[in-house]
Amino acid sequence: MDLLIVAVGRLRPYYREACDDYLRRLRRYARVDEREVREAGKEAAAAARRKDDAALLERAPPGATLVALTREGAGWSSRELARRLETWRTRARPVVLLLGGSHGLGPAVLEQAAERWSLGPLTLPHELARVVVVEQLYRAFTMLEGHPYHKGREK
Repeated sequence: MDLLIVAVGRLRPYYREACDDYLRRLRRYARVDEREVREAGKEAAAAARRKDDAALLERAPPGATLVALTREGAGWSSRELARRLETWRTRARPVVLLLGGSHGLGPAVLEQAAERWSLGPLTLPHELARVVVVEQLYRAFTMLEGHPYHKGREK
């Protein structure tokens, strides 16, 4: 399975270290790539989102399943994410997870996304959200493979 994480902005060193640790683990189960796009300047939020959206979509391969990370998305449990990964894996198309910057994602990305995933109602720094996404992807794959990493009791 090919996963691509396309995110606005660069990670500061302590987030980078955590993200790299989970990416290393995740690569045992899937081909994973990460691309960062430069965050739009100090423009108004709507203009910045338009620029960020264009940069994110430009890096997504044609025919990929686009998954937008947005507060307005569906909140998936770890088990639900694992079920979705299994479905995506059987489709044999790349999956691209799109993470916005400090202004979030704009309508261009949200309209093109096949799925919208929410990490919940909390406001998280976009750098921390990326670490959480990569950890959850790792967790979901370990669940699919029967690895004991996940200790949750959810159904």
